[in-house]
Amino acid sequence: MTTIDSFHIIGISVRTTNENAQSATDIGALWQRFMAEQIMAKIPSKTDNDIVCVYTDYEKDHTAPYTTLLGCKVENLDHIPEGMTGKTINSNSYEQFTAVGNAQEGAVYNEWIKIWNSDLNRAYTADFEVYSAESFDPVNGKVPIFIAVK
Repeated sequence: MTTIDSFHIIGISVRTTNENAQSATDIGALWQRFMAEQIMAKIPSKTDNDIVCVYTDYEKDHTAPYTTLLGCKVENLDHIPEGMTGKTINSNSYEQFTAVGNAQEGAVYNEWIKIWNSDLNRAYTADFEVYSAESFDPVNGKVPIFIAVK
């Protein structure tokens, strides 16, 4: 378990649910829009070039609706571009998992299935994935997944 300090993120978001695999459709579309509209280039005061995918505003747990926010960590939320969302992720304790393989062929989703089926005492505050340049390696990509725990 590790403690991660609070951070700010700006990006685009969607409200979704895991029911009937709706999240796979919605989050896939969010990623397509993020890349097609070059959202990353429009985010002000980024702290690095990693893409962060946050799961937050859980209605209850992973079986109920939640918000997915895809963007970048930023220095502050002073200038949130129109059509984007800014959010502060509060400091919390996290359990780290790592998806290994091709992220575009289900490596991350397969890791989430393990998380959903685990007996982790999840906090359901904000969970997130971090995509660095190495995450997109089609064979040995690594995507750290941080799950908020109580």
